[in-house]
Amino acid sequence: MPKLTERAPIPVQAAVLRAVVALPKRLRRRIAGKPIVIEGQELALDAQLLLTLNRMSGVTLTEADVATSRAALEAAAGMAGGKPIEDIETREFSIPTPTGGMRARLYTPERLDQPAPLLVYYHGGGWVLGSLDTHDHLARFLARHAGLRVLSVDYRLAPEHPFPAAVDDAIIGFEYAHAHADELGIDPARIAVGGDSAGGNLAAVVAQHATRSGGLAPAFQLLIYPEVDFSVRRRSRNLFADGFFLTSADMDFFEAHYVPVGTDKSDPRLSPLCADDLTGLPAACIVTAGFDPLRDSGEDYAAALKKAGVPVVVQRQGDLIHGFVNFIGVGSRFRDATLEIASALRTGLDLLAP
Repeated sequence: MPKLTERAPIPVQAAVLRAVVALPKRLRRRIAGKPIVIEGQELALDAQLLLTLNRMSGVTLTEADVATSRAALEAAAGMAGGKPIEDIETREFSIPTPTGGMRARLYTPERLDQPAPLLVYYHGGGWVLGSLDTHDHLARFLARHAGLRVLSVDYRLAPEHPFPAAVDDAIIGFEYAHAHADELGIDPARIAVGGDSAGGNLAAVVAQHATRSGGLAPAFQLLIYPEVDFSVRRRSRNLFADGFFLTSADMDFFEAHYVPVGTDKSDPRLSPLCADDLTGLPAACIVTAGFDPLRDSGEDYAAALKKAGVPVVVQRQGDLIHGFVNFIGVGSRFRDATLEIASALRTGLDLLAP
């Protein structure tokens, strides 16, 4: 069967997807099939419908090669993210690094108090895929609904730049925000780090590095279904290995490209859950999805942070799948869950307001 991306222009695909999602519930249920229940969790109809449409069209997260996978994700972002939020000012610039300039994009909502809180954001994509553009909708959404500026950082990707290149860039992005707080119009005492999936991993690593280096640590961590431990394959990785968007095979694909052969997988820069000391880290909101191979990894990190005395809020969206923050344009359930994330972020930073 030809893939959807080979059959119709992106605007047409997006329109069809939105039209199907807008059908009456009984028709959507007929298309999606019988409800899926695992461990007492029922998969949201919006999520099941999206997965069904993906299977029908042949859409997968990873393809045969990196270039094809990247192009597919860029195309999918235009379909699933919805119409961009227009009342957000954006500014692109380059952050100096030892290897050259790193692209960054600053998002500023209207009527924002000065100086404003900031979220330094690292996009997902398995350290191999993704860009500022694939997460543009999400960055705009968080900027508006959390009432802050968002600095989205375009760190280097594997396999061209394997571990620890992304980590080095992520740290530089956070340090740049602190060093240029006045220029960016932000409150240096209210800078959070955040990211989804691979980006959640990088945000956790940055928080640990900044805290242990004795410099200015982030005020808050927003970790959305992060992978935080390459050294252990947890139960959810097997339970949701296939059929729920992110697959175990996808994770193998990402690891093979990101992690050089011979790397110690318990290195905290790769697996922050393996760090010897988690005390003193910034307060965190850790978001997981019920039907996600990475669910147990994120929740184990939350438990470890709590044990170390770190304030942690865990949001398990038990009826959703990995990647849901990128699907806010194709289902109200995805949008509602992402609104909860924005609210938690805003609350966490508001507690630090003067």
